[in-house]
Amino acid sequence: MAENLFIPETASKREVYDTLLPQIESLVAGESDLTANLANVAAALKQAFGFFWVGFYLVKDSQLVVGPFQGPIACTRIAFDKGVCGACYTRRETILVPDVEQFPGHIACSSDSRSEIVVPGFKNGAVALVLDVDSDRLNDFDAQDQEGLEKLMKIVERIL
Repeated sequence: MAENLFIPETASKREVYDTLLPQIESLVAGESDLTANLANVAAALKQAFGFFWVGFYLVKDSQLVVGPFQGPIACTRIAFDKGVCGACYTRRETILVPDVEQFPGHIACSSDSRSEIVVPGFKNGAVALVLDVDSDRLNDFDAQDQEGLEKLMKIVERIL
């Protein structure tokens, strides 16, 4: 795959996901290194959508530890019972937060983050990592993002 994504400028959100996911699948298909793949997935999402922060937290040492990401400096470690990422890990389901200020226990890694979606990735039935996507706009994520990012995580799960 070429270094640049091909996403038509006039594409709807759904069309961006429909165009992006096969490109990501092709990108990771020829690479066996997890870090390299997660870095490219984060970069592709940031490039395609312009999200404020996109990255992965990996399960290590009984907590979530920051992995490859795109955006400002991130929280390094998150306990399983803290914040949106911890809630996603604990509940084992996608969590969509329209306003992070309204989420009990939200961890403000950046005060510029206003809305967030976190999607779990599974290996052997256990949560192995979470994809965390933040926006600097309120209510920036919807059912289309949830569907698209859950499909993306199925691709990621195949490379874990």
